[in-house]
Amino acid sequence: MTMFHPPRKTRREQLFSLVRMLAACGLGSVDADESESFRQADMNNPYANPDSDAGDSAAPGPGLPTLGGRLFWGDVHFLRGYRIQQNVFTGHFRLLDPSDRRCASGKLDDCRTALEQIARDKQLAPETGHVVICLHGIGRSSKSMNPVIQALAAEQVTAVPFDYPGNRSSLAECAACLRQVVESLTAAEQLSFVAHSMGGLVVRRYLQDHTDPRHSRMVMLGTPNLGADLAAMLKNFVLFKAVFGPAGQELAAGTESVASGLPVPDFPFGIIAGGRGDERGFNPLLRGDDDGTVTVACTRLPGAADFLRVNRLHSLLMSDPQVCAAIRCFLKNGRFLLERPAEPVP
Repeated sequence: MTMFHPPRKTRREQLFSLVRMLAACGLGSVDADESESFRQADMNNPYANPDSDAGDSAAPGPGLPTLGGRLFWGDVHFLRGYRIQQNVFTGHFRLLDPSDRRCASGKLDDCRTALEQIARDKQLAPETGHVVICLHGIGRSSKSMNPVIQALAAEQVTAVPFDYPGNRSSLAECAACLRQVVESLTAAEQLSFVAHSMGGLVVRRYLQDHTDPRHSRMVMLGTPNLGADLAAMLKNFVLFKAVFGPAGQELAAGTESVASGLPVPDFPFGIIAGGRGDERGFNPLLRGDDDGTVTVACTRLPGAADFLRVNRLHSLLMSDPQVCAAIRCFLKNGRFLLERPAEPVP
């Protein structure tokens, strides 16, 4: 009996299959068997949205629940769970309450006026003390950071979920949204960042044009600080360009890498990378150890106060208990583990 063996895929066919996979689930999206942990964290998140990430680009009427659409909106203002967002396609604004119901929509001034009235009626005071802004990666939304936000609930900090339209905007445009949110946190005494994947590059792009004496600490999770080899492999594919937009091109490694040219934070930061701890990694298409999407080597930004590798895939770094504990430790102590010395990146 003759056994049938399917033909081996060429490297081009492998790459095209990978593009289709990434397009279907987002660059580093949650695996099905881990979705329950994200749903549980979402239930415990004070700013959770029960809606999906489906599209919602038409100007909405006030008082209605949203359809999600987080990939197409960028936060520009935050106050006690209320957020003003701008749509990347139409340019109009909407004001969402902590349950993601629309309180107003239209012009920015209309949303600001509505928020001011709500703040007076509900006696909402701006966030004070230590505020930690949590940034998701490309193809994701702030909901993916819910496990981190839940872990920070036990600390004396205020966690702010931040949405930006990474698939449709450049790093500079995403950083402009971040700047506006930072400026809205007028009463915060300290500002820290926890950023997954491209979120770390958004913070670095923001630091290129802005500084703030309140900047305290930052933790990067799987951020391709030196440029992503996988993005370099796929950047010329039409599907990759269509799905991941301008920022997807900027993620690519190479001599003209936008990522590697961004400024290094001038305040303490630490890096957590996923990998197997060997030269094979999780993805056979990548060189050296990797988390399936980003190589360990490209995360190592010189100047980091501490570095930690965990045996975890890129998309699941935020839900890993060890990672969440390390984030809490770094924000308090400037290192990931108290039982061993910090391992700076020279």
